[in-house]
Amino acid sequence: MSEVDSAQIYLTTPPSFDLAGFATLLGEVLDAVPVVCLRISMATTDERELSQAADRLREVCHARDVAIVIDDHYRMVKTHGLDGVHLTDGARHVREARDELGTDAIVGTYCEASKHVGMTAAEIGTDYISFGPISSSALGDGSVADAALFQWWSEMIEVPVVAEGGVTMAAIDEVKDYIDFLTVGTEIWSAVEGPVAALQAITARLR
Repeated sequence: MSEVDSAQIYLTTPPSFDLAGFATLLGEVLDAVPVVCLRISMATTDERELSQAADRLREVCHARDVAIVIDDHYRMVKTHGLDGVHLTDGARHVREARDELGTDAIVGTYCEASKHVGMTAAEIGTDYISFGPISSSALGDGSVADAALFQWWSEMIEVPVVAEGGVTMAAIDEVKDYIDFLTVGTEIWSAVEGPVAALQAITARLR
């Protein structure tokens, strides 16, 4: 895969952060490394906190022509001028989100490592499918979205595919030839060398 058609970076926010400080840091990252989309992926369910983050981070992203979506809360998308939603529960709410947001908005969904769930979501109108994690850990049920799944999807299904979770350099090497996007979040925000250097290293590995 050439540098031109290598997978694009899809950032997620940390689960919690100081908004002013993170907005500045995000701007520095987006200015340094090509990113196609940012996802607001916060642990809070406080509407005011989510709204403030949506408004501030939208300004940062849109000033740099970067799309911005939010986890699950699709009713906030239009209100805050976001570009779409990322659903974390497979195909369950794809139709509702699409009906709410219309055809122009981004509706993506995380399908863990399930080919069946991914195909169902693709059939009912999702814009991309996210599979993961791409390396093993003690979290969840231990399922891993392996290279064979991404290879099959890239060869058989036209809907773009995203790799998410458990991002290591070794895992990137396994899947990079079969994915359209790589989701990166905690891997860079908590990196000792800083998020810009960490993301530059990941981007280089994708080429």
